Amino acid sequence: MTIISSIILCAVYLLFSNAIIALFGGTVNEETFRHSKEYFFYISLGIPVYMFGQAMNPVIRADGSPKFAMISTLAGAILNMILDPIFIFTFRWGMMGAAVATVIGQIVTAVLAVWYLCNMKLVKPGKSDFKANGIIIRKTVLLGITSFLSQIALVAAMAAINNMIRKYGAMDSIFGQEQYAQIPMAVVGIVMKFFQIVISIAVGMAAGCIPIVGFNMGAGLRLRVRELFTKLLIAEATVGAIALIFVEFFPGQLIGIFGAANESSYYTEFAIRAFRIYLCMMIFACVNKSCFIFLQAMGKAVESTALSMVREIVFGVGFALTLPLFFGLDGVLYSMPVSDILTFLVALFLIIRTYKELNIIDPKAVKDPISAGNTYRN
Repeated sequence: MTIISSIILCAVYLLFSNAIIALFGGTVNEETFRHSKEYFFYISLGIPVYMFGQAMNPVIRADGSPKFAMISTLAGAILNMILDPIFIFTFRWGMMGAAVATVIGQIVTAVLAVWYLCNMKLVKPGKSDFKANGIIIRKTVLLGITSFLSQIALVAAMAAINNMIRKYGAMDSIFGQEQYAQIPMAVVGIVMKFFQIVISIAVGMAAGCIPIVGFNMGAGLRLRVRELFTKLLIAEATVGAIALIFVEFFPGQLIGIFGAANESSYYTEFAIRAFRIYLCMMIFACVNKSCFIFLQAMGKAVESTALSMVREIVFGVGFALTLPLFFGLDGVLYSMPVSDILTFLVALFLIIRTYKELNIIDPKAVKDPISAGNTYRN
């Protein structure tokens, strides 16, 4: 399923590359479009190996080898970082070098995944296992639809933000000039990269709770799930708070990490403003993301999907399109924190309701003396 869908997606990307690049704001000027198209072409060629590696990672974890899953992912990422400067600066391949380094890293992760599939602990795939099974395919699609809709909604929000940046950046007295036109798009790209790093930590912690939640919900140990939920929310808020300190007090240093030391003063000024405004609600952003994943782990697919849709489509896209009408380019920056605040209010309602549900001891669990009362911790 992964290989077939990835080949189809690769073909779509290559056939409609210009339209896709334009959709995400890659046509700010001729130079930006040229770099975008060059990078996009080689990255698209790597879609099959990337998707295969990503799809096999949870399979490897489910087989009881989380360390190997982590190592295979890190191996590709580290190799990517090593090859980036070599291809970009030594070979002078530019954007092509960056893309090729990324694809090579993805190939390494995919190759390690193939090796593991041939040496699995619990399951030994045979030829008959690769035959299409309608029941399995249907169940797989239904289970994955929540995450799929969440990611697609995020893509829609990013597309809206990028297009508003391009539109209102062109109206700005500074960024409307040809030599500075690419600055807003580049800066928001850096801000989003930092945001993705922080959210990846939040997602990792929440995803680590999934098997624990599933086991304890199945065993009727709701108090354990409640305690885990509390610890997760505290941990997520802590991650968000640490990130908030960085973006508010050290934005200049963060900009330097992404190689912006030699950029113009306009670049630096806008980047500092973007970090401080766009990511000022990181605590809420982390809590919202963890709530979405935890609800999904509890089997609350409707609530989980609804929360994600509200955040990315209703608020994310909605405010990205409307706030710039009143605040111009800054309106795009304000769309993120406003969306996170309103989403947190919705998430808070779901959190309170979830706590009430988890506060009831399951009758099935009471039969087990270990799980009754306060002894459930044992």
